[in-house]
Amino acid sequence: KPPVAIDSALLAFAQAPSLDAFPTPVSSEKLCRLPASLASAAAQTSSELLGPPLFQAGMLQRASLVLGPEKVEQLGVVVWPEIHPQAMAARVPVLMYHDVLAEQEVFFDLDPDQFESHLQTLLENGFTAISPDQLVHHLRTGAPLPEKPVLLSFDDGYAGHYDHVLPLLQKYQVPGVFFVFPGKLDGQVAGRSTLTWDQLKIMAADPLVTIASHSVTHPPDLRSVSDEDLAFEVAESKRRLEEQLGIPIRYFSYPSGHYDERVAQAVADAGYLAAFTMRQDNEQFAGASESLLAIERFGQSNLRRLLDRAWGGAASSADLPPAPRTVSPAATVNGFDFSTPVAMEKHNIDGQSLTLISGGRPVTIHADSRYQVPEILAGTNAVGAVDGGFFSLKFLDSNVMIGPVLSQSTKRFVPGNPSENPKLNGRPLVLITPEQVQFVPFDAQRHNTLAGLYRTVPGVTDAFVAAAWLVRNGEPQTASSFGTLFDFDAKRHRAFWGINQAGQPVVGVTHTMVDSVALGVLLHQAGLKEAVMLDSGASTSLAYEGQSLVGYEPRPVPHVVALIPPEANDGSPCPLVMGNQAIALDGSP
Repeated sequence: KPPVAIDSALLAFAQAPSLDAFPTPVSSEKLCRLPASLASAAAQTSSELLGPPLFQAGMLQRASLVLGPEKVEQLGVVVWPEIHPQAMAARVPVLMYHDVLAEQEVFFDLDPDQFESHLQTLLENGFTAISPDQLVHHLRTGAPLPEKPVLLSFDDGYAGHYDHVLPLLQKYQVPGVFFVFPGKLDGQVAGRSTLTWDQLKIMAADPLVTIASHSVTHPPDLRSVSDEDLAFEVAESKRRLEEQLGIPIRYFSYPSGHYDERVAQAVADAGYLAAFTMRQDNEQFAGASESLLAIERFGQSNLRRLLDRAWGGAASSADLPPAPRTVSPAATVNGFDFSTPVAMEKHNIDGQSLTLISGGRPVTIHADSRYQVPEILAGTNAVGAVDGGFFSLKFLDSNVMIGPVLSQSTKRFVPGNPSENPKLNGRPLVLITPEQVQFVPFDAQRHNTLAGLYRTVPGVTDAFVAAAWLVRNGEPQTASSFGTLFDFDAKRHRAFWGINQAGQPVVGVTHTMVDSVALGVLLHQAGLKEAVMLDSGASTSLAYEGQSLVGYEPRPVPHVVALIPPEANDGSPCPLVMGNQAIALDGSP
Protein backbone atom coordinates (compact mmCIF):
# COMPACT_ATOMS: atom_id res chain seq x y z
CA LYS A 1 0.00 0.00 0.00
CA PRO A 2 1.36 3.49 -0.86
CA PRO A 3 2.35 5.79 2.03
CA VAL A 4 -0.48 7.78 3.62
CA ALA A 5 1.00 11.03 2.34
CA ILE A 6 0.47 9.98 -1.25
CA ASP A 7 -2.91 8.39 -0.55
CA SER A 8 -4.35 11.55 0.96
CA ALA A 9 -2.91 13.79 -1.73
CA LEU A 10 -4.33 11.62 -4.50
CA LEU A 11 -7.72 11.56 -2.83
CA ALA A 12 -7.75 15.34 -2.51
CA PHE A 13 -6.69 15.65 -6.15
CA ALA A 14 -9.36 13.28 -7.45
CA GLN A 15 -12.10 14.92 -5.38
CA ALA A 16 -11.28 18.48 -6.41
CA PRO A 17 -14.36 20.29 -7.84
CA SER A 18 -12.68 20.98 -11.16
CA LEU A 19 -12.39 17.23 -11.78
CA ASP A 20 -15.95 16.21 -10.96
CA ALA A 21 -18.61 15.14 -13.44
CA PHE A 22 -19.02 17.39 -16.45
CA PRO A 23 -22.18 17.51 -18.58
CA THR A 24 -20.22 18.78 -21.58
CA PRO A 25 -16.62 18.51 -22.81
CA VAL A 26 -14.28 20.58 -20.65
CA SER A 27 -10.60 21.40 -20.50
CA SER A 28 -8.77 18.96 -18.24
CA GLU A 29 -6.70 21.58 -16.49
CA LYS A 30 -4.70 19.19 -14.37
CA LEU A 31 -3.95 16.68 -17.12
CA CYS A 32 -0.19 16.14 -17.57
CA ARG A 33 0.81 17.67 -14.25
CA LEU A 34 0.45 16.93 -10.56
CA PRO A 35 -0.66 19.29 -7.79
CA ALA A 36 2.25 20.72 -5.84
CA SER A 37 1.23 18.83 -2.71
CA LEU A 38 1.19 15.50 -4.56
CA ALA A 39 4.47 16.15 -6.34
CA SER A 40 6.07 17.02 -3.01
CA ALA A 41 4.70 13.91 -1.33
CA ALA A 42 5.84 11.71 -4.19
CA ALA A 43 9.32 13.22 -4.11
CA GLN A 44 9.62 12.53 -0.38
CA THR A 45 8.58 8.90 -0.65
CA SER A 46 9.64 7.67 -4.07
CA SER A 47 13.01 6.35 -2.93
CA GLU A 48 11.34 4.36 -0.16
CA LEU A 49 8.83 2.89 -2.58
CA LEU A 50 11.31 1.94 -5.27
CA GLY A 51 14.01 0.42 -3.09
CA PRO A 52 17.78 0.71 -3.69
CA PRO A 53 18.61 2.88 -6.75
CA LEU A 54 20.57 0.04 -8.39
CA PHE A 55 17.40 -1.94 -8.95
CA GLN A 56 15.34 0.93 -10.41
CA ALA A 57 14.60 0.89 -14.13
CA GLY A 58 17.73 1.28 -16.27
CA MET A 59 20.16 1.36 -13.36
CA LEU A 60 21.43 -2.19 -13.90
CA GLN A 61 22.55 -1.19 -17.39
CA ARG A 62 24.21 1.96 -16.06
CA ALA A 63 25.97 -0.08 -13.38
CA SER A 64 27.32 -2.43 -16.04
CA LEU A 65 29.13 0.44 -17.71
CA VAL A 66 30.80 1.40 -14.44
CA LEU A 67 31.30 -1.89 -12.60
CA GLY A 68 31.76 -4.26 -15.50
CA PRO A 69 29.53 -7.19 -16.47
CA GLU A 70 30.99 -9.62 -13.92
CA LYS A 71 30.03 -7.43 -10.95
CA VAL A 72 26.58 -6.85 -12.40
CA GLU A 73 26.11 -10.59 -12.77
CA GLN A 74 26.75 -11.00 -9.04
CA LEU A 75 24.13 -8.35 -8.29
CA GLY A 76 21.45 -8.89 -10.90
CA VAL A 77 21.56 -12.42 -12.29
CA VAL A 78 18.21 -14.21 -12.48
CA VAL A 79 17.59 -17.81 -11.49
CA TRP A 80 18.80 -20.22 -14.19
CA PRO A 81 17.39 -20.93 -16.77
CA GLU A 82 15.16 -17.84 -16.67
CA ILE A 83 15.79 -14.82 -18.88
CA HIS A 84 16.35 -11.42 -17.30
CA PRO A 85 13.50 -8.90 -17.88
CA GLN A 86 15.92 -6.32 -19.30
CA ALA A 87 17.16 -8.86 -21.82
CA MET A 88 13.55 -9.46 -22.88
CA ALA A 89 13.38 -5.79 -23.87
CA ALA A 90 16.39 -6.08 -26.21
CA ARG A 91 16.27 -7.43 -29.76
CA VAL A 92 19.26 -9.71 -30.22
CA PRO A 93 19.10 -11.95 -33.32
CA VAL A 94 20.79 -15.34 -33.55
CA LEU A 95 21.27 -16.19 -37.24
CA MET A 96 21.27 -19.87 -38.21
CA TYR A 97 23.35 -21.11 -41.15
CA HIS A 98 23.87 -24.60 -42.54
CA ASP A 99 26.23 -25.52 -45.38
CA VAL A 100 28.43 -23.09 -47.32
CA LEU A 101 29.74 -24.75 -50.47
CA ALA A 102 30.71 -23.99 -54.06
CA GLU A 103 27.34 -25.02 -55.51
CA GLN A 104 24.11 -24.87 -53.53
CA GLU A 105 22.28 -28.17 -53.13
CA VAL A 106 19.23 -27.03 -51.12
CA PHE A 107 17.53 -23.67 -50.67
CA PHE A 108 19.16 -22.89 -47.33
CA ASP A 109 22.72 -23.47 -48.59
CA LEU A 110 24.93 -20.50 -49.45
CA ASP A 111 27.97 -20.28 -51.67
CA PRO A 112 31.09 -18.54 -50.29
CA ASP A 113 30.38 -15.26 -52.10
CA GLN A 114 26.87 -15.13 -50.67
CA PHE A 115 28.12 -15.80 -47.16
CA GLU A 116 30.82 -13.14 -47.50
CA SER A 117 28.13 -10.73 -48.69
CA HIS A 118 26.19 -11.49 -45.50
CA LEU A 119 29.22 -10.61 -43.38
CA GLN A 120 29.80 -7.40 -45.33
CA THR A 121 26.13 -6.42 -45.01
CA LEU A 122 26.19 -6.93 -41.25
CA LEU A 123 29.35 -4.87 -40.79
CA GLU A 124 28.22 -2.11 -43.16
CA ASN A 125 25.00 -1.80 -41.16
CA GLY A 126 26.77 -1.36 -37.85
CA PHE A 127 26.41 -4.87 -36.43
CA THR A 128 28.79 -6.34 -33.87
CA ALA A 129 29.02 -10.12 -33.90
CA ILE A 130 29.08 -11.65 -30.41
CA SER A 131 29.92 -15.03 -28.92
CA PRO A 132 27.41 -17.38 -27.27
CA ASP A 133 29.09 -16.62 -23.94
CA GLN A 134 28.28 -12.93 -24.39
CA LEU A 135 24.71 -13.70 -25.40
CA VAL A 136 24.02 -15.98 -22.43
CA HIS A 137 25.60 -13.49 -20.02
CA HIS A 138 23.26 -10.82 -21.41
CA LEU A 139 20.22 -13.08 -21.15
CA ARG A 140 21.01 -13.93 -17.52
CA THR A 141 21.89 -10.44 -16.26
CA GLY A 142 20.26 -7.93 -18.60
CA ALA A 143 23.71 -6.36 -19.06
CA PRO A 144 23.82 -4.39 -22.33
CA LEU A 145 25.37 -5.64 -25.53
CA PRO A 146 26.69 -3.50 -28.40
CA GLU A 147 24.01 -1.40 -30.08
CA LYS A 148 23.35 -3.87 -32.90
CA PRO A 149 24.50 -7.34 -31.82
CA VAL A 150 24.20 -10.59 -33.73
CA LEU A 151 25.27 -14.17 -33.04
CA LEU A 152 26.13 -16.35 -36.03
CA SER A 153 25.47 -20.08 -35.62
CA PHE A 154 26.30 -22.96 -37.96
CA ASP A 155 24.64 -26.37 -37.76
CA ASP A 156 25.68 -29.91 -38.72
CA GLY A 157 29.48 -29.80 -39.09
CA TYR A 158 29.84 -29.55 -42.87
CA ALA A 159 33.25 -29.51 -44.59
CA GLY A 160 32.38 -26.06 -45.87
CA HIS A 161 32.54 -24.75 -42.32
CA TYR A 162 36.29 -25.39 -42.35
CA ASP A 163 36.93 -24.71 -46.04
CA HIS A 164 34.90 -21.52 -46.45
CA VAL A 165 33.29 -20.24 -43.23
CA LEU A 166 36.35 -20.26 -40.96
CA PRO A 167 38.58 -18.29 -43.39
CA LEU A 168 35.87 -15.66 -43.85
CA LEU A 169 35.26 -15.34 -40.10
CA GLN A 170 39.00 -14.86 -39.69
CA LYS A 171 39.14 -12.33 -42.53
CA TYR A 172 36.45 -10.15 -40.98
CA GLN A 173 37.24 -11.07 -37.34
CA VAL A 174 33.70 -12.27 -36.71
CA PRO A 175 32.97 -14.93 -34.05
CA GLY A 176 30.58 -17.85 -34.52
CA VAL A 177 29.28 -20.99 -32.83
CA PHE A 178 29.35 -24.37 -34.60
CA PHE A 179 26.93 -27.14 -33.58
CA VAL A 180 28.33 -30.55 -34.54
CA PHE A 181 27.27 -34.15 -33.92
CA PRO A 182 30.14 -36.60 -33.29
CA GLY A 183 28.45 -39.52 -35.04
CA LYS A 184 29.01 -37.73 -38.32
CA LEU A 185 32.70 -37.07 -37.65
CA ASP A 186 33.14 -40.70 -36.55
CA GLY A 187 31.64 -41.93 -39.82
CA GLN A 188 28.67 -43.54 -38.08
CA VAL A 189 26.13 -41.25 -39.77
CA ALA A 190 26.13 -41.03 -43.56
CA GLY A 191 25.20 -37.86 -45.33
CA ARG A 192 26.67 -34.80 -46.97
CA SER A 193 30.23 -33.56 -46.46
CA THR A 194 31.64 -33.60 -42.97
CA LEU A 195 34.36 -32.03 -40.90
CA THR A 196 37.17 -34.24 -39.65
CA TRP A 197 38.30 -34.33 -36.05
CA ASP A 198 41.60 -32.71 -37.06
CA GLN A 199 39.75 -29.85 -38.77
CA LEU A 200 37.48 -29.42 -35.77
CA LYS A 201 40.51 -29.22 -33.45
CA ILE A 202 41.99 -26.46 -35.60
CA MET A 203 38.70 -24.58 -35.50
CA ALA A 204 38.32 -25.03 -31.74
CA ALA A 205 41.78 -23.51 -31.20
CA ASP A 206 40.69 -20.25 -32.83
CA PRO A 207 39.34 -17.73 -30.26
CA LEU A 208 36.66 -16.69 -32.76
CA VAL A 209 35.13 -20.18 -32.69
CA THR A 210 32.87 -21.84 -30.13
CA ILE A 211 32.22 -25.55 -30.62
CA ALA A 212 28.89 -26.86 -29.33
CA SER A 213 26.84 -30.05 -29.35
CA HIS A 214 24.11 -31.08 -31.79
CA SER A 215 23.45 -34.60 -30.36
CA VAL A 216 25.39 -37.75 -31.37
CA THR A 217 23.47 -38.96 -34.43
CA HIS A 218 21.08 -36.05 -35.20
CA PRO A 219 17.74 -37.89 -34.72
CA PRO A 220 14.86 -36.25 -36.63
CA ASP A 221 13.01 -35.52 -33.38
CA LEU A 222 14.41 -36.03 -29.87
CA ARG A 223 10.88 -35.93 -28.49
CA SER A 224 10.17 -39.34 -29.99
CA VAL A 225 13.21 -41.25 -28.68
CA SER A 226 13.29 -43.31 -25.49
CA ASP A 227 14.61 -41.92 -22.22
CA GLU A 228 17.72 -44.07 -22.57
CA ASP A 229 18.41 -42.92 -26.13
CA LEU A 230 17.70 -39.31 -25.21
CA ALA A 231 20.23 -39.37 -22.38
CA PHE A 232 22.78 -40.93 -24.74
CA GLU A 233 22.23 -38.39 -27.53
CA VAL A 234 22.54 -35.43 -25.18
CA ALA A 235 25.21 -36.51 -22.70
CA GLU A 236 27.44 -38.68 -24.91
CA SER A 237 27.78 -35.89 -27.48
CA LYS A 238 29.06 -33.55 -24.79
CA ARG A 239 31.43 -36.17 -23.39
CA ARG A 240 32.80 -37.12 -26.83
CA LEU A 241 33.44 -33.52 -27.90
CA GLU A 242 35.11 -32.65 -24.61
CA GLU A 243 37.28 -35.78 -24.83
CA GLN A 244 38.43 -35.02 -28.37
CA LEU A 245 38.87 -31.25 -28.06
CA GLY A 246 39.91 -30.86 -24.44
CA ILE A 247 37.54 -27.94 -23.86
CA PRO A 248 34.22 -27.57 -22.01
CA ILE A 249 31.11 -27.89 -24.18
CA ARG A 250 28.50 -25.55 -22.72
CA TYR A 251 25.86 -25.27 -25.45
CA PHE A 252 23.46 -27.59 -27.27
CA SER A 253 21.27 -27.23 -30.35
CA TYR A 254 18.15 -29.38 -30.74
CA PRO A 255 18.16 -31.27 -34.07
CA SER A 256 15.52 -29.62 -36.28
CA GLY A 257 14.63 -27.44 -33.28
CA HIS A 258 12.36 -30.08 -31.72
CA TYR A 259 12.18 -30.23 -27.93
CA ASP A 260 9.71 -30.52 -25.09
CA GLU A 261 9.96 -30.42 -21.30
CA ARG A 262 11.48 -33.91 -21.13
CA VAL A 263 14.11 -33.11 -23.76
CA ALA A 264 15.01 -29.78 -22.16
CA GLN A 265 15.36 -31.50 -18.79
CA ALA A 266 17.77 -34.01 -20.31
CA VAL A 267 19.86 -31.14 -21.65
CA ALA A 268 19.90 -29.54 -18.21
CA ASP A 269 20.80 -32.85 -16.55
CA ALA A 270 23.74 -33.28 -18.93
CA GLY A 271 25.23 -30.02 -17.65
CA TYR A 272 24.73 -27.65 -20.57
CA LEU A 273 24.47 -23.94 -19.79
CA ALA A 274 22.04 -23.18 -22.63
CA ALA A 275 20.37 -24.72 -25.67
CA PHE A 276 19.26 -23.32 -29.02
CA THR A 277 16.16 -24.11 -31.03
CA MET A 278 14.60 -23.11 -34.36
CA ARG A 279 11.14 -22.89 -35.89
CA GLN A 280 9.62 -22.70 -39.35
CA ASP A 281 7.72 -19.45 -38.79
CA ASN A 282 7.18 -16.71 -36.21
CA GLU A 283 10.90 -16.64 -35.49
CA GLN A 284 11.90 -14.56 -32.46
CA PHE A 285 14.76 -12.59 -30.95
CA ALA A 286 16.77 -14.27 -28.21
CA GLY A 287 15.12 -12.22 -25.46
CA ALA A 288 11.72 -13.63 -26.42
CA SER A 289 12.89 -17.19 -25.80
CA GLU A 290 11.05 -19.47 -23.41
CA SER A 291 14.25 -19.89 -21.35
CA LEU A 292 17.99 -20.41 -21.71
CA LEU A 293 17.14 -23.99 -22.66
CA ALA A 294 15.28 -22.83 -25.79
CA ILE A 295 17.07 -19.81 -27.28
CA GLU A 296 15.34 -18.72 -30.48
CA ARG A 297 17.07 -18.30 -33.84
CA PHE A 298 16.32 -16.75 -37.24
CA GLY A 299 17.05 -18.55 -40.50
CA GLN A 300 19.77 -16.75 -42.50
CA SER A 301 17.22 -15.78 -45.16
CA ASN A 302 15.83 -13.25 -42.66
CA LEU A 303 19.00 -11.16 -42.67
CA ARG A 304 17.62 -8.18 -44.60
CA ARG A 305 14.54 -7.72 -42.44
CA LEU A 306 16.67 -7.78 -39.28
CA LEU A 307 18.98 -4.95 -40.31
CA ASP A 308 16.85 -2.18 -38.79
CA ARG A 309 15.39 -4.15 -35.89
CA ALA A 310 18.31 -5.43 -33.83
CA TRP A 311 19.06 -3.65 -30.55
CA GLY A 312 21.30 -4.76 -27.73
CA GLY A 313 19.72 -2.78 -24.90
CA ALA A 314 22.39 -0.06 -24.67
CA ALA A 315 25.78 0.55 -26.24
CA SER A 316 26.93 3.52 -24.17
CA SER A 317 25.63 5.87 -21.51
CA ALA A 318 24.46 8.21 -24.26
CA ASP A 319 22.18 5.50 -25.62
CA LEU A 320 20.49 4.81 -22.31
CA PRO A 321 17.01 6.25 -21.79
CA PRO A 322 17.06 9.37 -19.61
CA ALA A 323 16.32 8.84 -15.96
CA PRO A 324 12.60 9.57 -15.46
CA ARG A 325 11.57 12.77 -13.72
CA THR A 326 9.13 10.87 -11.58
CA VAL A 327 8.77 7.11 -11.41
CA SER A 328 5.57 5.36 -10.48
CA PRO A 329 5.96 2.47 -8.04
CA ALA A 330 3.36 0.57 -10.04
CA ALA A 331 5.52 0.87 -13.17
CA THR A 332 8.43 -0.76 -11.41
CA VAL A 333 6.36 -3.49 -9.80
CA ASN A 334 4.36 -4.31 -12.93
CA GLY A 335 7.34 -4.31 -15.27
CA PHE A 336 6.32 -1.88 -18.02
CA ASP A 337 9.09 -0.69 -20.34
CA PHE A 338 8.46 2.39 -22.47
CA SER A 339 12.15 3.03 -23.22
CA THR A 340 12.88 0.60 -26.08
CA PRO A 341 13.12 1.55 -29.77
CA VAL A 342 9.99 1.29 -31.90
CA ALA A 343 10.18 -1.52 -34.46
CA MET A 344 7.87 -3.27 -36.90
CA GLU A 345 7.59 -7.05 -37.19
CA LYS A 346 5.61 -9.20 -39.63
CA HIS A 347 4.38 -12.58 -38.45
CA ASN A 348 2.81 -15.61 -40.10
CA ILE A 349 1.29 -17.90 -37.48
CA ASP A 350 -0.90 -20.88 -38.30
CA GLY A 351 -1.62 -19.47 -41.75
CA GLN A 352 -2.59 -16.03 -40.44
CA SER A 353 -0.66 -12.87 -41.36
CA LEU A 354 -0.29 -9.97 -38.96
CA THR A 355 1.97 -6.97 -38.42
CA LEU A 356 3.06 -5.77 -34.98
CA ILE A 357 4.71 -2.47 -34.06
CA SER A 358 6.25 -2.52 -30.59
CA GLY A 359 8.29 -0.31 -28.27
CA GLY A 360 8.25 3.34 -27.28
CA ARG A 361 5.74 5.23 -25.17
CA PRO A 362 1.99 4.68 -25.85
CA VAL A 363 -0.31 7.69 -26.26
CA THR A 364 -3.62 8.40 -27.97
CA ILE A 365 -4.61 11.07 -30.48
CA HIS A 366 -8.22 12.25 -30.64
CA ALA A 367 -8.51 14.20 -33.90
CA ASP A 368 -11.00 16.98 -34.63
CA SER A 369 -12.55 14.95 -37.47
CA ARG A 370 -11.94 11.70 -39.32
CA TYR A 371 -8.75 11.00 -41.24
CA GLN A 372 -6.56 8.20 -42.47
CA VAL A 373 -4.16 7.06 -39.76
CA PRO A 374 -1.02 8.33 -41.59
CA GLU A 375 -2.69 11.75 -41.83
CA ILE A 376 -3.28 11.80 -38.07
CA LEU A 377 0.37 10.89 -37.44
CA ALA A 378 1.69 13.58 -39.80
CA GLY A 379 3.42 16.37 -37.90
CA THR A 380 3.55 14.44 -34.62
CA ASN A 381 6.53 12.82 -32.91
CA ALA A 382 4.86 9.39 -33.00
CA VAL A 383 6.17 6.90 -35.58
CA GLY A 384 3.53 4.17 -35.50
CA ALA A 385 -0.20 3.99 -34.82
CA VAL A 386 -3.28 1.82 -35.13
CA ASP A 387 -6.89 2.94 -35.40
CA GLY A 388 -8.30 3.23 -31.89
CA GLY A 389 -11.65 3.26 -30.14
CA PHE A 390 -15.14 3.00 -31.58
CA PHE A 391 -16.89 6.11 -32.84
CA SER A 392 -20.34 7.26 -33.87
CA LEU A 393 -21.17 6.73 -37.54
CA LYS A 394 -24.04 9.23 -37.55
CA PHE A 395 -22.05 12.00 -39.26
CA LEU A 396 -19.20 11.39 -41.70
CA ASP A 397 -16.95 14.05 -40.16
CA SER A 398 -17.86 13.49 -36.51
CA ASN A 399 -15.16 12.73 -33.92
CA VAL A 400 -17.70 11.63 -31.28
CA MET A 401 -16.51 8.45 -29.57
CA ILE A 402 -18.48 5.58 -28.07
CA GLY A 403 -17.81 5.87 -24.35
CA PRO A 404 -15.68 8.42 -22.49
CA VAL A 405 -12.39 9.52 -24.02
CA LEU A 406 -9.35 11.33 -22.66
CA SER A 407 -6.35 12.20 -24.82
CA GLN A 408 -3.21 14.21 -24.22
CA SER A 409 -3.52 15.39 -27.83
CA THR A 410 -6.42 17.64 -26.81
CA LYS A 411 -5.98 17.68 -23.04
CA ARG A 412 -9.73 17.25 -22.83
CA PHE A 413 -11.94 14.70 -21.13
CA VAL A 414 -15.14 13.98 -23.04
CA PRO A 415 -17.80 11.96 -21.17
CA GLY A 416 -19.61 9.17 -22.97
CA ASN A 417 -23.31 9.32 -23.83
CA PRO A 418 -25.16 8.42 -20.58
CA SER A 419 -27.71 6.36 -22.51
CA GLU A 420 -25.00 4.33 -24.28
CA ASN A 421 -22.51 3.89 -21.45
CA PRO A 422 -24.32 1.07 -19.57
CA LYS A 423 -24.12 -1.06 -22.73
CA LEU A 424 -20.33 -0.83 -22.45
CA ASN A 425 -20.11 -2.16 -18.91
CA GLY A 426 -17.45 -4.84 -18.59
CA ARG A 427 -15.59 -3.90 -21.75
CA PRO A 428 -11.89 -3.00 -21.38
CA LEU A 429 -11.31 0.56 -20.23
CA VAL A 430 -7.81 1.52 -21.40
CA LEU A 431 -5.96 3.75 -18.92
CA ILE A 432 -2.52 5.07 -19.88
CA THR A 433 -0.10 6.90 -17.57
CA PRO A 434 3.54 7.91 -18.17
CA GLU A 435 4.72 4.66 -16.61
CA GLN A 436 2.02 2.03 -17.06
CA VAL A 437 -1.08 0.83 -18.88
CA GLN A 438 -4.07 -0.69 -17.14
CA PHE A 439 -6.99 -2.50 -18.76
CA VAL A 440 -9.93 -2.56 -16.33
CA PRO A 441 -13.62 -3.46 -16.78
CA PHE A 442 -15.57 -0.33 -17.67
CA ASP A 443 -18.19 0.77 -15.12
CA ALA A 444 -20.58 3.46 -16.36
CA GLN A 445 -21.26 4.60 -12.80
CA ARG A 446 -17.58 5.06 -11.93
CA HIS A 447 -15.75 5.89 -15.13
CA ASN A 448 -17.69 8.67 -16.88
CA THR A 449 -15.86 11.46 -15.04
CA LEU A 450 -12.23 12.48 -14.96
CA ALA A 451 -12.35 12.13 -11.19
CA GLY A 452 -13.49 8.54 -11.62
CA LEU A 453 -10.59 7.81 -13.93
CA TYR A 454 -8.11 9.30 -11.46
CA ARG A 455 -9.58 7.30 -8.63
CA THR A 456 -9.01 4.15 -10.68
CA VAL A 457 -5.49 4.97 -11.96
CA PRO A 458 -3.91 8.19 -10.65
CA GLY A 459 -1.94 10.16 -13.22
CA VAL A 460 -3.90 8.91 -16.23
CA THR A 461 -3.25 10.95 -19.39
CA ASP A 462 -5.18 8.89 -21.97
CA ALA A 463 -8.30 6.74 -21.73
CA PHE A 464 -10.92 5.13 -23.95
CA VAL A 465 -13.14 2.04 -24.09
CA ALA A 466 -12.02 -0.86 -26.29
CA ALA A 467 -14.18 -3.65 -27.72
CA ALA A 468 -13.06 -6.72 -25.79
CA TRP A 469 -10.12 -8.54 -24.28
CA LEU A 470 -8.27 -10.82 -26.68
CA VAL A 471 -5.58 -11.80 -24.17
CA ARG A 472 -6.14 -11.21 -20.46
CA ASN A 473 -3.73 -11.96 -17.62
CA GLY A 474 -1.56 -13.90 -20.04
CA GLU A 475 -4.36 -16.12 -21.37
CA PRO A 476 -6.21 -15.99 -24.74
CA GLN A 477 -9.92 -15.44 -24.20
CA THR A 478 -12.66 -17.98 -24.88
CA ALA A 479 -15.81 -17.37 -26.92
CA SER A 480 -17.93 -16.99 -23.78
CA SER A 481 -15.87 -13.99 -22.66
CA PHE A 482 -17.11 -11.92 -25.63
CA GLY A 483 -20.74 -12.12 -24.50
CA THR A 484 -23.06 -10.43 -26.98
CA LEU A 485 -20.36 -8.44 -28.79
CA PHE A 486 -21.50 -8.07 -32.41
CA ASP A 487 -19.63 -10.21 -34.95
CA PHE A 488 -16.89 -11.28 -32.54
CA ASP A 489 -16.97 -14.71 -34.20
CA ALA A 490 -16.93 -13.37 -37.77
CA LYS A 491 -13.76 -13.53 -39.83
CA ARG A 492 -12.67 -9.95 -40.45
CA HIS A 493 -9.58 -7.80 -40.57
CA ARG A 494 -8.85 -6.97 -36.93
CA ALA A 495 -7.02 -4.16 -35.14
CA PHE A 496 -5.61 -4.52 -31.63
CA TRP A 497 -3.13 -3.25 -29.11
CA GLY A 498 -1.66 -4.41 -25.82
CA ILE A 499 1.45 -5.20 -23.79
CA ASN A 500 3.95 -7.96 -24.53
CA GLN A 501 5.87 -10.16 -22.11
CA ALA A 502 8.73 -7.65 -22.02
CA GLY A 503 6.36 -4.91 -20.86
CA GLN A 504 6.46 -3.06 -24.19
CA PRO A 505 3.38 -1.57 -25.87
CA VAL A 506 2.33 -3.29 -29.10
CA VAL A 507 -0.09 -2.10 -31.80
CA GLY A 508 -1.06 -4.16 -34.82
CA VAL A 509 -3.49 -5.50 -37.39
CA THR A 510 -4.22 -8.76 -39.16
CA HIS A 511 -3.85 -8.97 -42.94
CA THR A 512 -5.98 -12.09 -43.14
CA MET A 513 -9.55 -12.53 -41.98
CA VAL A 514 -9.76 -13.93 -38.46
CA ASP A 515 -12.32 -14.23 -35.67
CA SER A 516 -11.71 -12.76 -32.22
CA VAL A 517 -11.09 -16.04 -30.40
CA ALA A 518 -8.51 -17.19 -32.95
CA LEU A 519 -6.86 -13.77 -32.84
CA GLY A 520 -6.42 -14.04 -29.09
CA VAL A 521 -4.61 -17.34 -29.55
CA LEU A 522 -2.37 -15.82 -32.24
CA LEU A 523 -1.45 -12.83 -30.07
CA HIS A 524 -0.73 -15.08 -27.12
CA GLN A 525 1.63 -17.07 -29.34
CA ALA A 526 3.21 -13.81 -30.51
CA GLY A 527 4.10 -12.95 -26.92
CA LEU A 528 1.36 -10.57 -25.76
CA LYS A 529 0.27 -10.87 -22.14
CA GLU A 530 -2.55 -8.30 -22.47
CA ALA A 531 -4.36 -7.38 -25.68
CA VAL A 532 -7.64 -5.68 -26.51
CA MET A 533 -9.55 -5.42 -29.77
CA LEU A 534 -9.95 -2.02 -31.37
CA ASP A 535 -12.33 -0.80 -34.07
CA SER A 536 -11.94 -3.40 -36.82
CA GLY A 537 -13.43 -4.41 -40.17
CA ALA A 538 -13.47 -1.44 -42.54
CA SER A 539 -11.66 0.76 -39.98
CA THR A 540 -8.68 -1.58 -39.57
CA SER A 541 -5.60 0.53 -40.24
CA LEU A 542 -1.94 0.57 -39.24
CA ALA A 543 0.74 3.11 -40.12
CA TYR A 544 4.50 3.20 -39.59
CA GLU A 545 6.93 5.98 -40.45
CA GLY A 546 4.31 7.79 -42.51
CA GLN A 547 3.18 4.81 -44.57
CA SER A 548 -0.01 2.77 -44.41
CA LEU A 549 0.66 -0.92 -43.80
CA VAL A 550 -2.67 -2.23 -45.07
CA GLY A 551 -3.34 -3.03 -48.72
CA TYR A 552 -6.59 -1.08 -49.04
CA GLU A 553 -8.03 2.33 -48.16
CA PRO A 554 -9.63 2.00 -44.72
CA ARG A 555 -12.53 3.99 -43.37
CA PRO A 556 -11.28 7.33 -41.93
CA VAL A 557 -11.14 7.38 -38.13
CA PRO A 558 -10.96 10.08 -35.43
CA HIS A 559 -8.86 8.22 -32.86
CA VAL A 560 -5.58 6.27 -32.79
CA VAL A 561 -3.23 4.57 -30.34
CA ALA A 562 0.28 5.78 -31.20
CA LEU A 563 3.86 5.01 -30.16
CA ILE A 564 6.49 7.68 -29.45
CA PRO A 565 10.11 6.48 -29.81
CA PRO A 566 12.53 7.10 -26.92
CA GLU A 567 14.54 9.67 -28.88
CA ALA A 568 11.37 11.78 -29.34
CA ASN A 569 10.21 11.43 -25.71
CA ASP A 570 11.28 14.43 -23.62
CA GLY A 571 10.43 12.63 -20.38
CA SER A 572 7.47 14.86 -19.54
CA PRO A 573 4.12 13.35 -18.46
CA CYS A 574 2.66 14.24 -21.88
CA PRO A 575 5.42 13.99 -24.51
CA LEU A 576 3.13 14.01 -27.56
CA VAL A 577 3.95 16.77 -30.05
CA MET A 578 1.20 17.94 -32.40
CA GLY A 579 2.04 20.02 -35.44
CA ASN A 580 5.70 20.13 -34.40
CA GLN A 581 4.78 22.02 -31.21
CA ALA A 582 4.73 20.48 -27.76
CA ILE A 583 1.34 20.55 -26.04
CA ALA A 584 1.58 23.08 -23.25
CA LEU A 585 0.08 22.36 -19.86
CA ASP A 586 -2.56 25.03 -20.20
CA GLY A 587 -3.77 23.62 -23.49
CA SER A 588 -2.25 26.26 -25.73
CA PRO A 589 0.91 25.81 -27.81
